[in-house]
Amino acid sequence: MSTTLPAARKPETDAPGARVEFRGLRRAFGKTVALDGLDLTVEPGELIALLGPSGCGKTTALRVLAGFEQPDSGEVLVDGRDITGVPANRRDAGMVFQSYSLFPNLNARENVAFGLRVRKVPAGRRRERAAELLDLVGLPEHGDRYPHQMSGGQQQRVALARALALRPRVLLLDEPLSALDAKVRANLREEIRRLQLSLGITTIFVTHDQEEALSMADRVAVLNAGRLEQCAAPAELYERPATPFVAEFIGSMNRLPGRLTADGGAEVEVAGARLPVDGPVPATRTVEVLVRPENVTATADPQGTATVAGTSFFGPVTRVLLELPGGTRIKADLPSRDAGALTPGSRATMSLAQRPVLVVAAEAAVTAGTAA
Repeated sequence: MSTTLPAARKPETDAPGARVEFRGLRRAFGKTVALDGLDLTVEPGELIALLGPSGCGKTTALRVLAGFEQPDSGEVLVDGRDITGVPANRRDAGMVFQSYSLFPNLNARENVAFGLRVRKVPAGRRRERAAELLDLVGLPEHGDRYPHQMSGGQQQRVALARALALRPRVLLLDEPLSALDAKVRANLREEIRRLQLSLGITTIFVTHDQEEALSMADRVAVLNAGRLEQCAAPAELYERPATPFVAEFIGSMNRLPGRLTADGGAEVEVAGARLPVDGPVPATRTVEVLVRPENVTATADPQGTATVAGTSFFGPVTRVLLELPGGTRIKADLPSRDAGALTPGSRATMSLAQRPVLVVAAEAAVTAGTAA
């Protein structure tokens, strides 16, 4: 069972969140370029999620900020101060790792107070601070428990409390929830967000989980091959992706053959519809059109030209896979109450919502990859 965090109060002695800037960061490992001129600014008190496929550079960016990696070129600034060459132990940042990294021979209280002990904080003050933080993360009665006596979610809360013990101005989270089961992960991400907001601490969160990024972050930075594709609020990222890569990487997307109109390319003809074009227009008229499944509607119709190839039930939404004349397949996300008659093998009429769409040249292959 998940423990809900109490409403947290920002301690008067905690410093406000810092402004973090990545300027032109480049980092290569042999022939592999992890960061390729990364520019990104995180405002004080903001939570930004770094999201992208495996090898896109998101964890490398976090490690450079923490001081565990040195960039080949570029700068890292905190409140305008260049900390690129500052050792990790002298940076005002707390880090929570995917693997928790708790000391197995120390109980929860001792794990939380470990950094304070290294800094020679008096024993009484260490115990007081550890108790404050265990209470803050909802574990006031777990101080005497050792890591093997706690669940994964409880261990991660202890790791979070330990990261906050030294009152850092920047909190770094490296896929901290990926090892937890789905229900615990969903509960803990809500609690981390509430805690982050109450403390006002600048937070950078690396995750491979799109739902996690979109539900927690003020802004999501999508990285691809070491470069920043787009950084925007979750709704803007989803509704107005800046590039085809972002459009296909965030959420689900259909690719349909289309043709730009002859009057300058302001519209595209696709699947019997004429839709406005958003974003850059390729030089060629033959294009592929990117359409979200929720912008596709389908109704059962014995005379329809589409065939239902399959359905997947997701509770309130059912995803219907339609096959169009010519063999093109398209996904439609429909309210489950409206999808009952759309059974595999049945016929349907399909239409597209009149919304702006992104287009790419038909020969351009955009590979979004698999998030990790």
